[in-house]
Amino acid sequence: MHAGIPSAISFRSPCAPLSPPITFTRTRPIKSDSLARLCAKIIAEKKAEDIVAIDLRGISTFTDFFVICSGTSEPHLKAIAGELRDRLKEDHDIKPFAVDGFPTSQWIVADYSGVIVHIFHHEKRSFYSLEDLWSDAPRLKLKV
Repeated sequence: MHAGIPSAISFRSPCAPLSPPITFTRTRPIKSDSLARLCAKIIAEKKAEDIVAIDLRGISTFTDFFVICSGTSEPHLKAIAGELRDRLKEDHDIKPFAVDGFPTSQWIVADYSGVIVHIFHHEKRSFYSLEDLWSDAPRLKLKV
């Protein structure tokens, strides 16, 4: 870091929203906690395992929730990610801002702004241990 140049980590972005992020759908806006629950429901229907939603509101400036799940194989990861993308697009007109990773990398990330969904193979999930990294954050209660 150079003298006189502030670190991006040190200052809150002037572009950070002052109100809770809302994702707009063709029917009505959906709040980030409702979107997290909806993502969890969709991935549960595709037999994702160990689904956890971490509430990052008040802790993070880049998202409100992480939804984390595990798949049993590379085809299973692909099926979970595909179902999530298709159902949110078809049923709610919600598209991810970005999707990164491939089934062969054993970690797929789908960014829906207020909600970031992490789809892991079991071994990669244990290795990266996001739940431990964000252990101070509360968990969103899910009915899956």
